[in-house]
Amino acid sequence: MPAPLLVASGVRKTYRSGATPVEALRGVDLVIEQGDLLMVMGRSGNGKTTLLNCLSGLDEIDAGEVRIDGRDIHALADAERSDHRVTQMGFVFQSFNLLPVLSAVENVELPLLIARRADHRAARARALELLDRVDLGGRAHSRPGELSGGEQQRVAVARALVGEPAIVWADEPTGNLDTETAESVLDLLGDVHAGGQTLVVVTHDEAIGQSGTRLVQVEDGRVAYDGAPDDELVAEAPAPVDR
Repeated sequence: MPAPLLVASGVRKTYRSGATPVEALRGVDLVIEQGDLLMVMGRSGNGKTTLLNCLSGLDEIDAGEVRIDGRDIHALADAERSDHRVTQMGFVFQSFNLLPVLSAVENVELPLLIARRADHRAARARALELLDRVDLGGRAHSRPGELSGGEQQRVAVARALVGEPAIVWADEPTGNLDTETAESVLDLLGDVHAGGQTLVVVTHDEAIGQSGTRLVQVEDGRVAYDGAPDDELVAEAPAPVDR
């Protein structure tokens, strides 16, 4: 069996709300295998987004460790961790996070240029390839303001994949989309996973929660369930999303 892609042990995170400490994560242990399509669900405020941010290294942790391909990412210097995120991870957010002054193809190629992983010609070719993959080859030179919400999210997915990351993190990727458009983005993520990509998706959407290979239920900053998608567990997660 191949080694796990990610191993988290005893991860703790505390925020302060005024003088009151709020334990967002309380000793989380989690293993992510190569090729997982892991759905993270739970009630609003129970730590779903915090878990994603801490596992990916976007947020610092207060205790524990997160090893990705054997490297403790929270033991890395800030510059090393940033480089690891750029080269080994992709991110898809609810708000798309596209740069409005750049075209779709420029948004997609940007991570390769920032990481200096390709010259401009190679980065442009790779970005166009990914836009074709998400059925937006004809909108490559449109800016985000000229695209629908669903098209913008497809650009964001292409950007997340452009560097061939080990893992893609998606935080409420359909949260700002209507039902039909959300289903098309969900189909796209399914196609991406079918190609061998490891994905971790935070969602309050029951249909998405049922579509993964694994479901993690977060309650009060702990992993309350980790296994096959379960109708009863998924039904417990209400629509509001924690940020």
